[in-house]
Amino acid sequence: MLNTTRLCATLALPVLLASCSGEETTAAALAHPDETGVLKVSTRNGSTTYYTDRFDQPAGPEYDLVSRFAEAQGWEVEWDIQFSTAAVLRQLAEGSSHLGAAGLTRLASRDERFTQGPVHHSVREQLICHREMVPLPTTFDKLEGVEIQVVADSSYVETLDNVVAEHPAVSYATTEELGTEQLLAAVFEGELDCTVADSNIVAINRRSMPELAVVMDLSEEQQIGWYLAPGNDTLAAEAEQWMSTDAGAAAISYVDTHYYAYISEFDFVDLDTLVSRIENRLPQYIDEFMRAEEQTGMPADLLAALAYQESHWDPLARSPTGVRGLMMLTQNTARSLGVTNRLDPVQSIDGGARYLAGRYELLPEDIPDPDRIFLALAAYNVGRGHVLDARRLARQLGKNPDSWSDMREVLPLLADKRYYPDLRHGYARGYEPVHLVERVRNYRDVISMAFQ
Repeated sequence: MLNTTRLCATLALPVLLASCSGEETTAAALAHPDETGVLKVSTRNGSTTYYTDRFDQPAGPEYDLVSRFAEAQGWEVEWDIQFSTAAVLRQLAEGSSHLGAAGLTRLASRDERFTQGPVHHSVREQLICHREMVPLPTTFDKLEGVEIQVVADSSYVETLDNVVAEHPAVSYATTEELGTEQLLAAVFEGELDCTVADSNIVAINRRSMPELAVVMDLSEEQQIGWYLAPGNDTLAAEAEQWMSTDAGAAAISYVDTHYYAYISEFDFVDLDTLVSRIENRLPQYIDEFMRAEEQTGMPADLLAALAYQESHWDPLARSPTGVRGLMMLTQNTARSLGVTNRLDPVQSIDGGARYLAGRYELLPEDIPDPDRIFLALAAYNVGRGHVLDARRLARQLGKNPDSWSDMREVLPLLADKRYYPDLRHGYARGYEPVHLVERVRNYRDVISMAFQ
């Protein structure tokens, strides 16, 4: 990984001098991938770009699109993971990468600096605040005094500059330390009034932070896609041609289905709905949860709460990502557990219970309950590798990796660019396991009465 900031602090290479002083320099163009067999791509960690999933495999919309493009050309991909959009663009300007694939909004200012590649999605920039903010600033004249913070060097800065030009009472701040997802989390936690994010980023993150309110659209639909280093016109044309083929259309369709199509199905449900389903659905499965407790040692009411969080006790629940059944098992996990039919509630409950028990058993025995159970739930959600990363990070930060109270503060740092570049398994949406544990605990408090 090439980190320009680090290089500027430690090396005196002439090609970097102008970049370190704030001026842009274009290095000699990279050889075409046909000559080397390698496509060099700069991206950033994020839920809409590139990340490591719960099974320690690379994933993300940009990862999938670039991988399919490169495979079609017979090239390998050399990934350069940067901390921010600005860093990705610096890599292109310096000629260190052929292609920038980082959810880059098509802007006139970028068109002047880089070679345009194909676009693959449209988004809107949205003002995001906490839904309990009173009053919600639904018009620009209500934004006076509202604390707004956005990522530095992002397209959001240009958008807000235009807003401020017409409404001088509006103000905002920028940050280079936090990414868009971290700012959304700050709004969710009540630490920040509002931020701005692309609609696709908002949609994914509202799954785990449903209290985020879309207050208003700040832009019309904008195209996002790839940019290439200056002078890479031939490669840009090849990418454009591939994206317009049936294979390119299929890749975009896969990304839509795999990452976005099912998001709205997993919001919070209210207490009345939970109580109703305890009466109408739980009795069909309560014996299976109790049997699973006898076989695995995992408490029946805990398993029922986890199943409710995962599927709302719908045995036919399924998502286009391949997660299915009452316990929402992936195909690979089901296969490893000997589950032949994930839509069979008996097999699903048994498999999910054994999988959770496995996460529990792999944790050190001296971790006391309920902390050990909470950490097992976190591993069920985000993957054991990311939980191990968080435990190592906790030690580095002087926190107790065996304490859920400490770990619920550390896990979100897996999405913080100050930390994840140095972690073995890289970026993860560390807020999600924290919120899952909190929801399961709340659900269990209500559900447990049915098991008495």
